[in-house]
Amino acid sequence: MDSSGGGSETDTDRKNKIAGKDTILQKRTITTFEEAESYIGEIPRFTTKHTIEETKAFLHSLGDPDKKMKIIHVAGTNGKGSVCAYLRSILEAAGYRVAMFTSPHLADIRERFVSDGEMISREDFLRLFLHIYERLDGDAYHPSYFEYLFFMAVLYFAERQPDYCILETGLGGRLDATNAVSGKVLSVITRIGMDHVEYLGNTLAQIAGEKAGIMCAGAPAVCWDTCARTTEVFKETAAKLGIPLYFVSKNDYSFSKFLNKTIDFSLHSGYYGYISLTLHTIAAYQMENAALAVRAVEVLDGGKTISAEHVRKGVASCFWAGRMEEVLPEVYVDGAHNEDGVRAFLESVALDGRTSRSLLFGVMKDKDYDGMVEKLAGSGLFDRIAVAHMRSERSVPLETLRQLFATYPDCRCDVYPSVEAALRGLLESRSAGERIYVAGSLYLAGEIKELVSHDKF
Repeated sequence: MDSSGGGSETDTDRKNKIAGKDTILQKRTITTFEEAESYIGEIPRFTTKHTIEETKAFLHSLGDPDKKMKIIHVAGTNGKGSVCAYLRSILEAAGYRVAMFTSPHLADIRERFVSDGEMISREDFLRLFLHIYERLDGDAYHPSYFEYLFFMAVLYFAERQPDYCILETGLGGRLDATNAVSGKVLSVITRIGMDHVEYLGNTLAQIAGEKAGIMCAGAPAVCWDTCARTTEVFKETAAKLGIPLYFVSKNDYSFSKFLNKTIDFSLHSGYYGYISLTLHTIAAYQMENAALAVRAVEVLDGGKTISAEHVRKGVASCFWAGRMEEVLPEVYVDGAHNEDGVRAFLESVALDGRTSRSLLFGVMKDKDYDGMVEKLAGSGLFDRIAVAHMRSERSVPLETLRQLFATYPDCRCDVYPSVEAALRGLLESRSAGERIYVAGSLYLAGEIKELVSHDKF
């Protein structure tokens, strides 16, 4: 999973570590994928995020690989990965070759690098890791965890020469490593919500300002119309840059029906008129993300090469792991990891028509878990909620979660020492027709998928 690369070390501490006093940074021979992955995982122990100027300088030292590509840049609070996935699927349905860089990964770090529908190979991962590693020297610039992977991705995609390269921001937008690129042809911003307030600001307008930082001269922007405050920020930014700006809202699409774990809905588009679409998911919030991706494709292509049939095929064939994903029969894993994500998650749950549901919940310390618990416990949608501690030091302690859920007397909460024990307990006591949901963290989604892949159930 992702690593924050944060910390409270002083500049002196960092200089000492970079100078070689921390054995992690001392040059060593790395010859395998596993060794490269391990090294990247250790990076947060000795370096942190850099300025965008430093990131641009290192990217330039790599030969400006970004300048060889047409880049679609995606930012936002929730739905970024899904919008990237729908964009990729529609473009590929139209015959374009697409590369995509997303984060975090769920089970395999190589999930972040996709080109022509395939993850990067272990051999290419190691080769590109070493290409950067061999350029690191003493107290010079050392990429953070996310920056290192971003540089590898851009190098890889430049080699692959896709028609389009889709980049998802890691955190924010204006100062995110991915914003060091040039050659953007389109900026896309998804729904804005309150998350990472310690870095992005305490209001929706402030957060929108950071996300709007991905907009650039010469590239149109497509944004989700979250609220008047965020919309005004986007309009002001686009006006300063002199670029076209397009909005998508719930008024642009309408739900039709659920059928066999699919969703039918209709979308009013600029070039295709009213178009009927089918999503192969039970996640109602994906109508929003698919609608945003379709509008982005329209703005990008202008109706020249991408037809309504390409859009239908691309939307229908899209799959994005960890978003209402059925990992076992009637066990659905969702990556909702903040208040707005939980809101969208609960809207989908409420539409499932079930009379019996349970939830497995785990969350990270840096999230507003009080608000998430309030929404989950107060929804009345779950007969029981199981809480578990994930395999991460950032996981909220079980006692903290138990006490929080205890403040809601109508909510039954069971505490388990591990994610595996919690899911096993829910499965063994499941009643006929009961559906099990898993939500609270992408780390939790990844842990569940890993357990299932190892046939633990």
